Amino acid sequence: MLPEQFKERMRNMLGAEYEEFQAALGKEEYHALRINPLKADIAQALKKLPFLLRPVPWAEGGFYYEGQDQPGKHPFHDAGVYYIQEPSAQSAAALLAARPGERVLDLCAAPGGKSTQIAACMAGRGILVCNEIHPARAKILSENVERLGVRNAVVTNETPDRLADRFPGFFDRILVDAPCSGEGMFRKNDAACEEWSTENVKLCAERQDAILNAAHAMLRPGGTLCYSTCTFAPAENEGSVSRFLHAHRDMRMEKLPCPEGFAPGRPDWIEDPEEGVEHSFRLWPHKLKGEGHFVAVLRKEGGFGREDFQEQENGRKRFADGTTEMPLKEGGSARTLKNGAQSAHRKDKKAGGSPSGDSFTAFAEQYLLTPLTGSMLRFGDQIYLPPSGLPPLQGLRVLRPGLHLGTEKKGRFEPAHALALAIKPSDARYVYDMSSDSREIRAWLNGESLPVEGEKGWYLICVEGYAVGWGKLAGGMLKNHYPKGLRRLI
Repeated sequence: MLPEQFKERMRNMLGAEYEEFQAALGKEEYHALRINPLKADIAQALKKLPFLLRPVPWAEGGFYYEGQDQPGKHPFHDAGVYYIQEPSAQSAAALLAARPGERVLDLCAAPGGKSTQIAACMAGRGILVCNEIHPARAKILSENVERLGVRNAVVTNETPDRLADRFPGFFDRILVDAPCSGEGMFRKNDAACEEWSTENVKLCAERQDAILNAAHAMLRPGGTLCYSTCTFAPAENEGSVSRFLHAHRDMRMEKLPCPEGFAPGRPDWIEDPEEGVEHSFRLWPHKLKGEGHFVAVLRKEGGFGREDFQEQENGRKRFADGTTEMPLKEGGSARTLKNGAQSAHRKDKKAGGSPSGDSFTAFAEQYLLTPLTGSMLRFGDQIYLPPSGLPPLQGLRVLRPGLHLGTEKKGRFEPAHALALAIKPSDARYVYDMSSDSREIRAWLNGESLPVEGEKGWYLICVEGYAVGWGKLAGGMLKNHYPKGLRRLI
């Protein structure tokens, strides 16, 4: 049941369109997934996926699937081949248009759909910071970043203000998918409808103003900010954007081509609108195959467009105006490891000392065919490979400071599940591949070990060419190292 005050406001907004809008909210929702190019070639994946898929017009790799299909139960989901994501929710990261080599922030990132979509655009190059203020949701975010094989992401659990203090003017692009009243999810989420109130709309708008102010502080001159919500409320959409533009005179709305099915923003629905608000986008459930959404893209004046640089081999960026920029350097000395990675020697409290890196080097030489390059970080006995140019993270709540390589215990290295999901079969010396419809893969994802003959050692376990975890072969038995928390009956 829609709240009466909500219906009254929507009638005033939509006029003759209201009946069509209300009828759309009573229809079945649309389902979609997004194929992950970090793990799979989209064309090849389409041939393997056993679902009837139709393209989502505004998102590369996005596809509708039928409601009776259950892609969340397919082994390809465990392998990170795709992310199940509501179709309208795929619009914001598509419009942000992140590029390889950039510094990008997803400020309100859980559960990770938009972060992993941004990561796909970045193709493993640059720095992606994914932040979520709520600890439980931040953990889910970190798990999804891992499942989709993202190498260059840092997951933080911080307030926007604390990040703004640490990263002033640092990011090329920022996505603010702001917490909102959730009106656009009424068709999908009964709880959102039950919790709605005019007071909550006002509180959300105030919270959005504070988040956007922090984002502005972290955006470099010339950088791009994408603001999105899943609500219809003008106070949280055109209103938030207009208040932000009024407070920050160095920001301007970007005038972008209107994607198929989108409608322009409505400055006439708010008081004292700022110039350009009409260039924002509204996604309506009665106009396209998706839920309600709002997206605005803005640019900070000064600096230069990100499309005007060339990335050099040493990480230096050369821009169209002739200036160059070196990546930020981490503190501490470093030495090159034999596999191409570096070991950063740290003394800070959270890092827990200096990793020798010898156990990982031995593992890499024996089991990896493709070298990993970069600087290693150690948190306790856990070893990570952070994205190149990442500044020090001391003092921040960090769940994932980059790619989790594994655990070093008494000189012995055990590879992390994240490392398996981030590499391809061609990167591993030993590979064991299974069919997606086999009893073997069902047994494996349920935690069972398998009788297998072959060279002893660590094997990259794959399902039809997509890495899904590690197994260790010894004595004719492939021991299962699939994480216990992920095991399930399928």
